Amino acid sequence: MPDQAPDQANEKQLAAAAAVQELADGMVVGLGSGSTSALAIRAIGAAVKGGLDILGIPTSVASEQLARELGIPLTTLDEHPAVDLTIDGADRFNDSLDLIKGGGGALLREKVVAAASKRFIVITDASKHANPLGGFPVPVEVIPFGVQPVLQRFTDLNLNPVIRQTAAGVPFITDENNLIVDLQIAAVPDPTKLAEQLVTPGVVEHGLFIGLADEVLMGVGGGVQRFTAS
Repeated sequence: MPDQAPDQANEKQLAAAAAVQELADGMVVGLGSGSTSALAIRAIGAAVKGGLDILGIPTSVASEQLARELGIPLTTLDEHPAVDLTIDGADRFNDSLDLIKGGGGALLREKVVAAASKRFIVITDASKHANPLGGFPVPVEVIPFGVQPVLQRFTDLNLNPVIRQTAAGVPFITDENNLIVDLQIAAVPDPTKLAEQLVTPGVVEHGLFIGLADEVLMGVGGGVQRFTAS
């Protein structure tokens, strides 16, 4: 019989639990977005219920709603511009800890919070590890006014841009009321070079997170593998 596929749900849970062990009383904590981050938020909620004293800064409306439901005290970057620790997922990561993020459309707030963090821990299952970086579209957040020139530029660069649609067949709108353009490219052998190419008027932010992650906790099998920034 062929080997069974890895239990991604269990791997995500293991990574989330390991990251939450890094929290301590008094911390301001960035709360990531997406399915893996939701597991971490639920674990943080349980820890808060058990007496952990932290303040959370959500990276999306969905994460804020979940945190409030779980009774996690929240704050803002206006009140706490320096974040002690952020826990967030990733759609892909490589051995250099470059990330592709934004599959859920929250890349702008995610990057703002990650950049404001003293420490940024990424949690994933084993399917997200890719060398070279790739296997997932690179999202770019674009203001609606500028989307056509941006699409033309990315087409000229052979980046195969596609405006993200919802299941209902209408353009996906981010929490900041922008569009997402997904670059349908197979691999990103040079993330820094691509990031430079994506800087153009109309682009608010892109989903390449370079030099931001301090550590990746990857659930694999029944344990957690740690990757640290060199």
